[in-house]
Amino acid sequence: MGKALMVFADGFETVEALMTVDILRRGGVEVTMASIYDSVEVTSSQDVTIKTDSLLKNENIMEYDIIILPGGQPGTTNLGQSNDVKLAVMAMNGVKKWIAAICAAPTVFGMYGILNGKKACCYPGLEESLTGAEVTYDDVTIDGNIITSRGLGTALDFALAILEQLTSTAKSAMIRKSVVA
Repeated sequence: MGKALMVFADGFETVEALMTVDILRRGGVEVTMASIYDSVEVTSSQDVTIKTDSLLKNENIMEYDIIILPGGQPGTTNLGQSNDVKLAVMAMNGVKKWIAAICAAPTVFGMYGILNGKKACCYPGLEESLTGAEVTYDDVTIDGNIITSRGLGTALDFALAILEQLTSTAKSAMIRKSVVA
């Protein structure tokens, strides 16, 4: 059914991260929540502390079908400054595995230079940081192996788009119906 890696840094956006984890798990995707730190505990920008499943540095990135970056501040900045995140995203993108980011987090892809010639969207006002991208204003944009989305209000559509890519249109539609969306 697919394996997903959701990467967490202090200051992540609670709903964007946890809704995506929830929807993917409901759809049968194996999701690992990984902290970029030496501790499994991370705290969101809304002051919600969670315990992740693992540490990013301990994960074999190539075992996953997708790596997902939630937005939020200063979470996005913390993700972008992490060498482990950069290595993981670049490795996944290098073999054209799925990479996904929502809200401010697509700017991390822009910083890494992987949006050149690709369509992408992000949180309103941050479009200049999608370096090299053809900016869209769709709720979710998929171009090649890259999935981007605009923010908390688009988190359900983001999660369902990922689920569809990892499983099927039918599975995504079934989960959409089950959560009354």
